[in-house]
Amino acid sequence: MIIDIHTHIFPEKIAAGAIEKLEKKADLKASTNGMLDGLKASAALAGIDYSVVMPVVTRQEQFDNVNTYAAWLNENCCDGPQKILSFGGVHPDDTDYVSHLKQIKKMGIKGIKLHPDYQNVYIDDKRFLNIIDKASELDLAVLIHAGIDIGLPEPVHCPPDRARKMIDEIKPEKLILAHYGGYGQWDMVEEYLVGEKVYFDTAFLVDSIEEEQFVRIVKNHGADKILFGSDCPWTSQKDSVEFIKKLPISDKEKEQILGLNAKNLLGI
Repeated sequence: MIIDIHTHIFPEKIAAGAIEKLEKKADLKASTNGMLDGLKASAALAGIDYSVVMPVVTRQEQFDNVNTYAAWLNENCCDGPQKILSFGGVHPDDTDYVSHLKQIKKMGIKGIKLHPDYQNVYIDDKRFLNIIDKASELDLAVLIHAGIDIGLPEPVHCPPDRARKMIDEIKPEKLILAHYGGYGQWDMVEEYLVGEKVYFDTAFLVDSIEEEQFVRIVKNHGADKILFGSDCPWTSQKDSVEFIKKLPISDKEKEQILGLNAKNLLGI
């Protein structure tokens, strides 16, 4: 089983505009049309069984739309060879975050996505600490964009040193730091995060990280704490799978990374 823990899609009515805008921001070419059908076709080509969608609540008033769509995906797209799951989301300025997280849990959504850069709040800010702590109490996974976002200017709102402060303070149970703990800041990842009780995903790493450093982090952090992610449509799912399969690590480690760890984490 291959599980891609980190993908993105948009509702049909806004997909084309959103993809065009983000392509220009990041100087990238999307690998799909950014919609559900595009993700399923991509997953089929890559041999992926589950693709997990990661939405971002960039404004508080988006809460209902984002999480209603996530619940719809979970209810309607879990059959067939290419299954889709979706996390939900909350905004750090949400003063009603406790009831909203309980609502997410009741809707059967397995976790939330936070993006400190898009939400313009540092990861060790009390607002995020409260949300992550409550999510952990509710047994929700929390996936956080970590490190540089190539489509946004500085500052970096979730660098490895601030992420470590957050971990030390609240010790979340199901924390995933995207982009291998901090995109483009992997020396700091090794200094502050490797060996800690936190998952790293592999989203957007193809042609971004030196193989030697990637393998060293696998060995020192533990293959049981690495989750396969592509960041589709911003990286090809097929290329991302091949990246993992070609690494000079054991078959057991590849199996853990490509699906077993996520299967256990999400209860699939």
